[in-house]
Amino acid sequence: MKIIKHVKFFTSILITFLIMSVTLAGLWFSLPKLPLLQGVLFSKAIYSADQQLLRLTLNKDQNYQSFVPLNQISPLVIKATLLQEDRYFYHHLGFNPFAVIRAFVATYIMHDRRYGASTITMQVARMRYDINSKTIAGKLKQLYYSLALEKYYSKYEILQAYFNLAPYGGNIQGIKAASLIYFNTAPNKLTLAQALALVVIPQNPVKRMPKSHYNNLHLIEARNRLFTLWQQHYPVSEADRVSIALPLQISTRWHLPFLAPHFVNYVLEHHPKNPNVITSLSLPLQQLLERVTRNYILQKNKLGIENTAMLLVDTHTMQIKAMLGSADFYNQKILGQVNGVLAKRSPGSTLKPFIYALAIEQGLITPMTVIKDAPLRFHNYTPENIDDRFLGPVTAQQALLLSRNIPAVYLENQLRRENLYTLLKRAGITKLKSSNYYGLSLVLGGGELSMLELVKLYAALANQGILQNFHYLKTTHSQGGIRILTPEASFITLDMLSQNPPIGLLPTIGWDNRLPQVAWKTGTSSAFRDAWSIGIFSHYVIAVWIGNFTPKTNLAVTGYTAAAPLMFQLINAINEFSHLPSSKIMPTANLNIKKIDVCEASGLLPGKYCTKTITTWFIPGVSSIKKDRIYQRIAIDAKTGLRTCHITADTEFKVYEFWPSDLHQLFQAAGIKRNFAPEFLPNCNAADSNDDQNSLTITSPINHGVYQISSKTHQLPLTVISKNSANTIYWFVDKSYLATTRLNQIAYWHMQPGNHTITAMDQQGDIVNSSINVKSDILAKH
Repeated sequence: MKIIKHVKFFTSILITFLIMSVTLAGLWFSLPKLPLLQGVLFSKAIYSADQQLLRLTLNKDQNYQSFVPLNQISPLVIKATLLQEDRYFYHHLGFNPFAVIRAFVATYIMHDRRYGASTITMQVARMRYDINSKTIAGKLKQLYYSLALEKYYSKYEILQAYFNLAPYGGNIQGIKAASLIYFNTAPNKLTLAQALALVVIPQNPVKRMPKSHYNNLHLIEARNRLFTLWQQHYPVSEADRVSIALPLQISTRWHLPFLAPHFVNYVLEHHPKNPNVITSLSLPLQQLLERVTRNYILQKNKLGIENTAMLLVDTHTMQIKAMLGSADFYNQKILGQVNGVLAKRSPGSTLKPFIYALAIEQGLITPMTVIKDAPLRFHNYTPENIDDRFLGPVTAQQALLLSRNIPAVYLENQLRRENLYTLLKRAGITKLKSSNYYGLSLVLGGGELSMLELVKLYAALANQGILQNFHYLKTTHSQGGIRILTPEASFITLDMLSQNPPIGLLPTIGWDNRLPQVAWKTGTSSAFRDAWSIGIFSHYVIAVWIGNFTPKTNLAVTGYTAAAPLMFQLINAINEFSHLPSSKIMPTANLNIKKIDVCEASGLLPGKYCTKTITTWFIPGVSSIKKDRIYQRIAIDAKTGLRTCHITADTEFKVYEFWPSDLHQLFQAAGIKRNFAPEFLPNCNAADSNDDQNSLTITSPINHGVYQISSKTHQLPLTVISKNSANTIYWFVDKSYLATTRLNQIAYWHMQPGNHTITAMDQQGDIVNSSINVKSDILAKH
């Protein structure tokens, strides 16, 4: 009978086991796939290029929870966690049945203290799916979800999820956020003492949450118990024993870094999804330039200068290396949280180099071409210089470096294939109004650009005319781009800008003569609200803006006196920090350029009688090849010293200067002595002389120009200059007589739509024509 009973007993156990096995097998195959870390919104950790934390953001639930892959967590943390939480993690299917039975008996049968039976998988299930595991129903749900996790995810993925979900006190979740906040280090760089302290926090995060001003006793006791257990399984060095005995050096959430705030905001706006971002920013350079800039602004506060912005970009990679959006991010008085690097402002004269580059590219000028800095009227627009003065004839290089307005407007008006507006449009400058809106005023800062856009344009000069996008990540750099200028025009423009010395700045900035070559330009807005200085040096381009975000005029806000000194202080600091090579900004290899001699007075190829020359850059096949005719050899009556029309025994030949009539008058008005030719003898007909005279030149309208009739004006001014002695001008429109004027008077023509030929003739019979097209639909720049 006993044998039969034993057989029945074992049979029932076997049947029960089979039923349970079938049930579990059915349950296993019916388990749904649950999301693990998918859908968890993590904080964003932004780092500098050298992987220093710039900012750790809060996630949507206002928690610090930054994602970290398991392979970037210290092995010390992983070993200690398995030792503390789940020694059989790699051997069970989600739960430890022996631990579950022990916990059930102790809690619900013996009514002893609660025993934990949760494996790491069970803890992940509880945290991820918000399960109340203190009830029997909750515990069963936790077990069910644990099985589901084990079915669909690897141990690696489950353990990784644990480290990214575990609570570490307050609103700190995940090992990475805890490591960064409490110890200011990455999870893969934790010491044994730090690792053990973090491992014990999730068991009781309320009691064991670290405190900065004292060592939490509950935390220290729990860590020391784990250290005792650790020594039973792993070897321990004497240094580890000493570090365990020392007080923990702990920080809190309030010590989290908040560095380069404008730059980090820019990154977060443009890179919103990636939870871990290693940027291109050089934190040592950023902090150095911030100190220099803020000290400078403090010194200038007495002048009413309160705000500034700065941007440093590596032209080789187009990576942003430093960015300062305002003088003080926390100062509401100056609207410190506004990012001045992104704000649209009047660029002042900072766009002038691109007009000269286009003029060089189109063969209109070389650096030594003489341009007139004198009163000019362009249709209904009369530009003025900021100092209300006129320098007369200046070289293109002088006009650029001295930032003269009228020569720049004149050159812009001469451009044909492309002008400044079309260049800016091709460069992707945003929020530009129509070209008709600006007219020629765009040259002098009539539009608005951001510092980011200006620096991008200047970086194109350094990159042989190739415009490239910015990068703010360490792992990306520019490739390709679009060409906006030829390499030759870019080089010559940079070379012109590099001739601009920091005159007047040396005593104030401690100029270091070992600095690399700097090509730079300043700009000032018309209302003295914006002062700019932009420089290209070594492999960097730097921009400085000084002004106010409010519409406030300050006469101390000028590019040369306010922005340029700060820019050179920053360049000096960068040089001391980085020991920059003294190489040139842009090499000349493989460029279609050469240096030639030109006549110093005119900037043209030396004529027969030009005795003083100067060298300049020249683009073969592009640059103008006109010869100088300022110097001419004429017949002089030896007895009177006057010009003669007939060769006699008393005739001698001398070389004099023959300037256009407008420049001639400028020299005379300024009291500048030039070797002008004397008057003719009485009753001498200049037309009969043997002098090599030039014909007339119409200055308005421009030959091949396009003009529009506006609602404001239908009148087109007609002006001419002359190199001979004529002083009466006869005007014709399409061979029909219009008016007679003196040489320096203006005639006006009531414009009519269509193609027209304007003709000017003097009393000696010299004639010049200008062909134009007149439109009547809209007002446009001409």
